[in-house]
Amino acid sequence: MTQPAPARPAGLRRKAEALASALPPLLADARHLAMTVQMGEHGRRRAGLGDEFWQFRPAHPGDEARAIDWRRSARADQHFVREKEWHAAQSVHLWVDDARSMEFSGDGRRTTKADRARLLALAISVLLIRSGERVGLADPVAPPRSGELQLVRLAQTFTAPAGDADYGAPEARAMLHGSRAVFISDFLGDPSGVERALTLAADRGVRGAILQILDPVEEAFPFDGRTIFESMTGAIRHETRRAGDLRDRYCARLAERKDRLATFARRVDWQFSTHHTDQPAQVPLLWLYHALERVRR
Repeated sequence: MTQPAPARPAGLRRKAEALASALPPLLADARHLAMTVQMGEHGRRRAGLGDEFWQFRPAHPGDEARAIDWRRSARADQHFVREKEWHAAQSVHLWVDDARSMEFSGDGRRTTKADRARLLALAISVLLIRSGERVGLADPVAPPRSGELQLVRLAQTFTAPAGDADYGAPEARAMLHGSRAVFISDFLGDPSGVERALTLAADRGVRGAILQILDPVEEAFPFDGRTIFESMTGAIRHETRRAGDLRDRYCARLAERKDRLATFARRVDWQFSTHHTDQPAQVPLLWLYHALERVRR
């Protein structure tokens, strides 16, 4: 009697295929973007355990003879010690705004703020994990880890549907003491939520970078005549017959918002920058990488 062949795990296969079809585009784009920013291994610019040469320093009493670089010392009248760079992994927390305002694009041919934010967040994750860092979210959903599997976890999170609120606020409760962080949003909601999160982060010794992403329409306010302004959820609505009359006041309010964010960021030793979605993504990615280096302990 012939035994029936074991049933294939069709459900598992379908789930795997669905996951595979959703993740590679974002991961592939993030890896491609990361490759355009040619960064090699980096250390903490401190002497310690590691593999890379950092500097020579004069020998001090108590240094072991085996620590002395005799070739370098032969060219001078004193002994020199060869120091290596300390490659100690740090944790980096990401907060990417998933509020509905991030789904906006002023042109159907242009990427949304949300898509650009997710791409940049995953691309900086690729660079950091390649450099030996641990990367995770600012909430307990995905704590900082290293490795390829963590990139998949982050990609899964970033491809989740948008939230229900018009505007988001950073999460900082799960941040580890002495870690680094990145906040990415349009920051068009109540700025007090951002300031509370930055204050909590600073109290924990967390330093980082704030990247504001705006659509060019939100920066230039090219509206005139009768216009209906409506939030992405429809909860906020304003109609005017003379939109052009609002331009100066709007631009002043936006400039005031940027200045408030930048000033508060400086106060807690964070970096701040604004990026527009019609510009290449390489520029803010490079800025994020260097910003995290500047706040590196």
